[in-house]
Amino acid sequence: MKVDGQCHCGYVTYEAEIDPERVSICHCTDCQRLTGSPYRVTVTASPSNIRLTGRPPKVYLKTAESGRMRRQYFCPDCGSPLFTSGEDPQAQDWGIRWGSIRQRRELAPKRQIWCRSALPWAARAFEDLPGREAD
Repeated sequence: MKVDGQCHCGYVTYEAEIDPERVSICHCTDCQRLTGSPYRVTVTASPSNIRLTGRPPKVYLKTAESGRMRRQYFCPDCGSPLFTSGEDPQAQDWGIRWGSIRQRRELAPKRQIWCRSALPWAARAFEDLPGREAD
């Protein structure tokens, strides 16, 4: 599926080819802090299927709760989160932040991860999705 997206202010724009079956909910505490919500929704894609069409995002390295280094890409102007990847920018998969995708209405989550960090009152909405304690 072809998608396009942008940050809140429109500074960073992109196009991507994604598989709608690869949309997931992450309940890890890093995602909770980064979004200010109980979870984050991401679609995984190959970096070769993502093309920046606007200005470049800013990136920083963060050690995740799992101990792995994660690259966090965001707009340098409005701060919108856009992508994540492993420590190597050429990592096998990138996560595209669902909120930045224009076609997000068509992208329902298919799984959830880091369920051990899920907040009980929020997790009840996803009881029918397969989940793992950690990723």
